[in-house]
Amino acid sequence: MYGDPHLGWGPRFFAGCFMSDRIPMTRTGYDKIKADMDHLHNVKLPEILERLATARSEGDLTENAEYTGAQESRAMMEARINLLRDKLSRAILLDPAQFPKDRVAFGATVRVKDLSFDDEEEFTLVGAGEEDYDNGKILITSPLAQGLVDKKVGDRVEIDVPQGVLKFEILDIRNEQ
Repeated sequence: MYGDPHLGWGPRFFAGCFMSDRIPMTRTGYDKIKADMDHLHNVKLPEILERLATARSEGDLTENAEYTGAQESRAMMEARINLLRDKLSRAILLDPAQFPKDRVAFGATVRVKDLSFDDEEEFTLVGAGEEDYDNGKILITSPLAQGLVDKKVGDRVEIDVPQGVLKFEILDIRNEQ
């Protein structure tokens, strides 16, 4: 279900995602997580179960390291699959095209000047399944993104993050959707 633009797209909307345990994401992010979950469930888990069956057929399970290792692998794989299934069940699908273009919003790429270090950085605010911190794609629910949401070019912001206070000036906002 896509988010309702009549609710407003400011920080309160995304903060509300925390309160309701909803996870904002695009259809692309949802599909990526679903494909990952399906691959783990239909390819990787059967491989582990095959290893488990082979180890079980070797006899005494009390001193069978292969069996114990396969059991641990199965438990970790099932936990990962359940985590992905949970994310998908709590997803709220958002269309970046529905957000304002003159403000920092979901799906926007924002160029900022770090006022403490006098350098420029660029962030794209994305949903679950699309985050890539090495390439500046940060989760819309992160403290950094929350501090940037709803700001305009020229605004100066101070954002409380676990490492301290970040001070930025918004230089540019791009919406490429």
